[in-house]
Amino acid sequence: MPQDSGTYSIDSHSKHMRAYTPIKFFAGRATKPLAEKIAKSFGAELGKTNVIEFSDGELQPHYEESVRGCTVFIIQSTQPPAENLLELLLMIDAAKRASAYKVVAVLPYFGYGRQDRKGRPRSSIGAKLVSDLLMASGVDRVMTMDMHADQLQGFFNVPVDHLYASTIFVPYIKDLGLDDLAIAAPDMGGTKRANAYARFLGSQMVICYKMRKKPNVVEEIRAIGDMEGKNIFIVDDMIDTAGTVCLAAEMMLNEGAKSVRVVATHPVLSGPAYERINNSLITEVIVTDSIPIQDLCPKIKVLSIADLFAEVINKVYNYQSISSHFII
Repeated sequence: MPQDSGTYSIDSHSKHMRAYTPIKFFAGRATKPLAEKIAKSFGAELGKTNVIEFSDGELQPHYEESVRGCTVFIIQSTQPPAENLLELLLMIDAAKRASAYKVVAVLPYFGYGRQDRKGRPRSSIGAKLVSDLLMASGVDRVMTMDMHADQLQGFFNVPVDHLYASTIFVPYIKDLGLDDLAIAAPDMGGTKRANAYARFLGSQMVICYKMRKKPNVVEEIRAIGDMEGKNIFIVDDMIDTAGTVCLAAEMMLNEGAKSVRVVATHPVLSGPAYERINNSLITEVIVTDSIPIQDLCPKIKVLSIADLFAEVINKVYNYQSISSHFII
């Protein structure tokens, strides 16, 4: 180190720190296939971990190799059951107690993100509680994709890298070579996302409006916009029971649409989702592997986000800008 200066440039400091902070990847059990692909794309291997399960269901994850002084990336989506979230929290805690230099939680799917506000009196705000739990566990950074609401980033007091699956969906849509494209928002809350897709694809936009009797049950759905002769893509952050998109596809085809496809980042696909998709008039459902697909379905096309996450992790680790990955 030069002795004639009391300060160092950011570049020299980051290079100095990187020389003493090896990077290691670990995975929770819920997202191990994706974690393996991310590590391979990065040019590394997953570290060894084990989870002790007591007879009453209690979990105790532990690392089977040293993480002292390492920058540790723990990859785990937090879809139900709640043990997935708890396992991630315990892994973060274990890494901090094992003297890891930095711990980054990589949540391809941020579970409980739909609970971002009090929708009715005397209800919880689950997303805020999850963020508080991650903070309490000692996480230094959070990396995720397509949160249900962008403002969830503000629940954290550490840096949040919020990626968008549009960086892989938009090229896929373009490669299909379809004419007369229209991008549809499944509800009023999705208009910003749909507008961004429509802008990048140079297409028209359709806005759906739905009435619910209760959560996950849609009573009626209508749309604003020209659907006649259009190849429509309904874009959303997740697809859960698939009730909304199946009803929307039927309505749009009745209004003269040529075809209806669904683009959804997170394939939650709970309850009757697979059966509904198989029996629907939807041409194709395009999702990512942020959550493992539980059932094979010929209408579901899975695009991997492994290369995207690996590239962003590499840039974050090397103190480089990641703004080029934010199409939306």
